[in-house]
Amino acid sequence: MIMNKKNIIFFAAILLAACNNGNDNEAEKEPGEKETAVQIARPDPKNFETLTDGDSTHLYMLHNAGGGSVAITNYGGRIVALTVPDKNGVSTDVVVGLSSVAAYQASTEPYFGALIGRVGNRIAKGKFTLDGKEYSLFINNGPNTLHGGKKGYQDVVWKVAGATDSTLSLHYLSKDGEEGFPGNLNITVTYTWTSDNHLAIDYQATADKKTVVNLTNHAFFNLNGEGSGTVNDHVLQIFADQYTPVDSTLIPTGKLEPVAGTPFDFRQPTVIGERLDTSKNQQLKYGNGYDHNFVLTDSDPGQLHPAAVAEGDQSGIVMKVFTTEPGLQFYGGNFMQSKNAFLNGTKDDFRTAFCLETQHFPDSPNQENFPSIVLSPGQVYHTTTVYQFGLKN
Repeated sequence: MIMNKKNIIFFAAILLAACNNGNDNEAEKEPGEKETAVQIARPDPKNFETLTDGDSTHLYMLHNAGGGSVAITNYGGRIVALTVPDKNGVSTDVVVGLSSVAAYQASTEPYFGALIGRVGNRIAKGKFTLDGKEYSLFINNGPNTLHGGKKGYQDVVWKVAGATDSTLSLHYLSKDGEEGFPGNLNITVTYTWTSDNHLAIDYQATADKKTVVNLTNHAFFNLNGEGSGTVNDHVLQIFADQYTPVDSTLIPTGKLEPVAGTPFDFRQPTVIGERLDTSKNQQLKYGNGYDHNFVLTDSDPGQLHPAAVAEGDQSGIVMKVFTTEPGLQFYGGNFMQSKNAFLNGTKDDFRTAFCLETQHFPDSPNQENFPSIVLSPGQVYHTTTVYQFGLKN
């Protein structure tokens, strides 16, 4: 969680590479973007201008000279859209998003594109013990707590601490006792969009009381673009020799199992749906597919290391993921139910998007052999994830 010198230098390089192309927060064609016969939908900033819990929400656009862009709202710190060129130069939105704050608030899937906390992923039975005191959380996922409880960070309005054409910095004070977690947690999350289509998300937090913290982002990706169909034909590589098997409620058993010889072996580039038969594997049956944490191989604390590479089979767009976190939750869109409309009007159909959530392991507060997520006063929680977008060589 502590950022070392090597990682600071890397992140500084990302900041220096970011482009400044004029403050343009309108929903229009980005500079340098190629004209295409079929135009993708753009989020309309007017649909994000509202009051939520007395605080103003907005849409912020990050641009670069090559026409790539990222749209982010401070409602939940959500990535609404992320546009990069495909193999034919056609602008493609690789993050599925909704058209307004109201649409996010009404969505049956609460986590589209959002910042997640105070503790991402699941906590068994909504309970954990810290320094001999038991804390109880809201149960919102079967018998467990998921992604922070009843009102996680996806539903709060983040304060804008700074904004340029290439960066957006958001701040939130998560108060002592919020959703049952101890301590006031001061959080700053900075998004940086570079000239070469890299998105860095940098998380920092401090607390005035010992607490637990596991922050992540829940972007849903389809590298072929919204409405292009299943993601099961995407090719995925995860740099992990082990994963954390789960019980029937998706809580880790505490064991680290090898991926070799299982459907969880993505050490080499593999078509996502190639071994996706939930009737033949109990773990896949539990998750209705992939919804599991992978133990990243080169996870030195504080150092950026490769986590995954995904490739859109139609678009040729490649996404490389680097992180300082020890784990990666791969979710294959198994609970998407065609109940919500994306920007272009297509529905969130079954397995038409996937998530790669960089994180500490699920249920870490209750698993002694998992990396700790405890944060004490005087310490700084600091983690970075970088998504690099390009084309297949």
